[in-house]
Amino acid sequence: MMSRTVSSWILSSARNGIVLQGKGRLYSICIPNRNKTKWKLVFSKKQLYPAGSSCLDSVFSLKAFRHTSTEEEHFSFQLSPSQINDILRAGELSHKILTFNGKNANSVLRFESNQLASNTPIEDRRSAATCLQTKGMMFGVFDGHGGSACAQAVSDRLLHYIAVSLMSRQTLEELELAVECMKPVLPILQWHKHPNDVEYREITSQYFENLRVYWQHLLDLDTELGFSLEEAMICAFKRLDSDISLEVQAPQENELMRNVALQVAFSGATACVAHIDGVHLHVANTGDCRAVLGVHEEDGTWSTLPLTRDHNAVDEFEIRRLKREHPGSEEKTLFVNDRLLGILMPSRAFGDVQLKWSKELQHSVLENSCDVGDLNIYQYVPPNYHTPPYLTAEPEVTYHKLRSKDKFLVIASDGLWEMLSNEKVVKLVAGHLSELNVQKPQLAFEKPVNLGYMHSLLLQRKNKGIASLDQNIATHLIRHAIGSNEYGEVDQEKLAAMLTLPEDLARMYRDDITVTVVYFNSETVENYYRNNK
Repeated sequence: MMSRTVSSWILSSARNGIVLQGKGRLYSICIPNRNKTKWKLVFSKKQLYPAGSSCLDSVFSLKAFRHTSTEEEHFSFQLSPSQINDILRAGELSHKILTFNGKNANSVLRFESNQLASNTPIEDRRSAATCLQTKGMMFGVFDGHGGSACAQAVSDRLLHYIAVSLMSRQTLEELELAVECMKPVLPILQWHKHPNDVEYREITSQYFENLRVYWQHLLDLDTELGFSLEEAMICAFKRLDSDISLEVQAPQENELMRNVALQVAFSGATACVAHIDGVHLHVANTGDCRAVLGVHEEDGTWSTLPLTRDHNAVDEFEIRRLKREHPGSEEKTLFVNDRLLGILMPSRAFGDVQLKWSKELQHSVLENSCDVGDLNIYQYVPPNYHTPPYLTAEPEVTYHKLRSKDKFLVIASDGLWEMLSNEKVVKLVAGHLSELNVQKPQLAFEKPVNLGYMHSLLLQRKNKGIASLDQNIATHLIRHAIGSNEYGEVDQEKLAAMLTLPEDLARMYRDDITVTVVYFNSETVENYYRNNK
């Protein structure tokens, strides 16, 4: 029934110009036009980053199964279970922390991540890295809008800015000396990337030069104490956003770098980054990505602990903050239809210079850029644009001291949270954990072990209704996010329909989804408290 009822309703709603509330994304205007719905993008949609810059851009299986238009005469939502799995698992990434002498001193046990595209190419990005010159691990999720350029740049650069902000003066001096003497520079981060993630040396070298300017600035501060972790994260976020703005204003002979700088600055991205060092967890958030902690209480129940607040036009704190920063005469025009200036859903973001620069600066930069039309970048000044900047990349930083009952951290773009509540996400991860534990092979057997005993074990497992699971928890969450029915169960026909939606329709029903789940090592956390009584 579902395939006929839901799929036909999806198609008819699209052709009649119906848009589902909450899924329409940034800078988009829905224009019903007779029998079809088009999305007019106000800002850039083309991307200069090569297609391989995101691991999902080159996934042939997704492209093969998705329809290209709602105008196709013959629609089929049929996918086999293996085809569904191929699509859902294409972006899987997992990493287990190495142990030494059978012990893991790291409070992070492992992490698992995945992405599913709605936009083509996907506008979300993710990062994970171990700090080599300082302590800790970092995990980031970045939700792009108006294209993927800004999210790509921020995912490539932000963790470096945070790591440099945390370095001691001596380490910064050693870095600078090595560069001056043209000696090899010690690596700052050990990245944990998907095999298809690509770096582009020409762009990376320019980014390194600007990172160097930043650490020179830190050396000029002439402070011995350095930043606290909260200060370091705030400073890194703000400095990177400032660099994005300055890079597009600077004269640039290299055409590729000039065009990339334009696309990065005139698109945007929200960001959520977690830094974990022992029991110390800091989460910096700008925009509407979200981080939630899964807590296993003493009575065996699970609870959620949100570590971020969505920065958007419906959040009371953000509304009050922006009203304080702008004249009372703009009170009624700051937020229109639950969007900042009627344009943007998040109230904090990287890039988006068209909501930060003066009209004059926007005009000057675009006038001096000869090929902005080819990049689909146009000057657009929203109504009532009087006292910029209206947007900031400054994050809110939350500190949490890990306890043994804190079992995992979920960081995800809003594509997940639009579909699943905090509580539902924690419940799914907790259930997945317990089912995986049940599936682990038994280490102790009754003696003697005979065929009858093994048969009884198999029957017990069958009676418990254990189905084959996604090994990657992020995939499990994405599967439930787009495939769950009203009873919270995955409906295979709905899942197939959501995965084969044509490109001009998928965005109306689901956003890009990126999920990273970090599991904590309870034994390490307990040892910390045992040794620090």
